[in-house]
This record gives sequence, C-alpha cells and structure tokens, in this order.
Amino acid sequence: MNAVNASGGEQNLGPTARRMILGSQLRRLREQAAITRSEAGYNIRGSESKISRLELGRVGFKERDVADLLTMYGITESSERAAFLDMVKESNQPGWWRRYNDLMPTWFNDYVGLEEAATRIQTWEPLYVPGLLQTEDYARAIASYGRPESADDAVERRVALRMRRQKLLQRPDAPRLWAVVDESVLYRPIGGSKALHKQIEHLLEITSMSNVSVQILPFRLSGYAAQGAFALLRFAEPELPNIAYVEHLTGALYLEKLDEIESYSRSLDRLAVDAETPDRSRQILAKRLAEI
Repeated sequence: MNAVNASGGEQNLGPTARRMILGSQLRRLREQAAITRSEAGYNIRGSESKISRLELGRVGFKERDVADLLTMYGITESSERAAFLDMVKESNQPGWWRRYNDLMPTWFNDYVGLEEAATRIQTWEPLYVPGLLQTEDYARAIASYGRPESADDAVERRVALRMRRQKLLQRPDAPRLWAVVDESVLYRPIGGSKALHKQIEHLLEITSMSNVSVQILPFRLSGYAAQGAFALLRFAEPELPNIAYVEHLTGALYLEKLDEIESYSRSLDRLAVDAETPDRSRQILAKRLAEI
C-alpha cells in the first residue's frame, strides 16, 4: 500500500502521527471490506467505541488486535501485514517528550507529537509570544506564574521542554511557522522589562529565518477576526488531517472536521489581512525594542 510505504521512512513522524496514519489506513480497509465498527470491535473482543478511538489514533495499538483486524479485512499477503505490524511497533515507541510526561497534561502530549510532524504551523496569540518563539526568561516567567525568582525544578523542566520543542525550527526539513501576534504582547512586561527586551530582540533574530514569519496585529484591530489563541497544523501526509488546536482552562480541543478547519482558516486569513506585513512588523519590533 502506498500509505504504508510512504510513512515508513519519515524520521520526523513521531508516535502520535504514526498512530493517526495507522488508524486512518485501518479505517479505509474496514470500509473497503464493508465491515461495521461494531463487527470489527467484536472481532478483537472490544467495542464499537474502541474501534473509533483506534481509527482516530487516540489510543495505542496492540499487535494482536491489528493482526486480527487485518485478517478480518482480507489482508493476507505477508509483506503487507508485516508493514502494518511494523507501524504498530513504531507508533508505540516513546517520543522524546516522554521524560516530561509528569509535567504535561495528557491533552498536551498529543499536540507536541503532532507539532513535530507538521509541515506548516499557523498560530494566533493575543496574550503571549507563541511558545515556539519564546526565550528562556520569558518562558520561565510564564511557567512560574510571574515569580521566576522562585522557580523550582518543575518550572525549570517546563522551560526545558519548551526550549526542546523549538529545535524543530532548526531542522533541515523544518516546518513553516507563521504567527500573528497582538500588539499588546509587545507591551505586556512578562518577566519584567529586561526579559521583554530580550524577547523582542529574539523575535527580530528568529524572524530573519526563511521559515519563520511574524505579523503584528495593531491595537485598533484587536478582537475582530479572532478571540482566544489557537493553532492550525497542516501535514504533508494525506492520512493526517489538518488540525485546529484550541486550549481552554482544563483541556484542549483537537478539531479536524472540514467545516471547523475552514472556519479557523478564514479567521487566520482575516488576521493576516488585518495585521501588518512581516517586514512592517519587524520595523514595529525594532521600534518597540528601542523604547524599552
């Protein structure tokens, strides 16, 4: 199968993305065989909802379950079965972020994995500099709830996690990051004036990279095209749907229906039109840096 072959050699596809690809392929095989989720669930001693979670990549796979489903779906050729079972092993490998699991809420774990696999990341931030663009001092102030002087080991590890995530922007196949940031962020003294100065300096430096663009949304247009922060992740693999990620106080939403993605895409388009151009935004950053 083309999808299995295409996914096998992608080094930047972490376990989260591989689970979603494998689930998508299993769903396609089930539908081609005209088998219901309920029938498939019964075959692996599970339920219809379990098959739904597997096909969405929301849970891990067991080799026995996948082997039984492949048999049920009529996949008997040994090399094709082996390719699927290899994907099971790859999808169950821990990502580099596993060592931070005790610090991350479960709903954020999948986001880090998907972020690693994305080819384009678009984000809107009305309150803070986006995480992938933060300096250590700025991130430490946020992680310590404004008390960086009393940061403990947990805070330092949260900062380390954020800095590790940023390495994806330095990869040879780095994703394209496009961020729209509200102008108020440049005046919010997260960590104090010195930390803010370093942060804006960093924004000027990193936006000189060809794969990073920042647009500043001026005060006069704040709050019209979008409200709370969100990110839109796009992928090269056809089995991975575009995903809109929206955090709230106690969790996060992963939206992938076409109408939902279209709504967030339109919002980002409006933000891009309302915001200053990347070149003009760099001028605004330079001016603000001189003022601090």
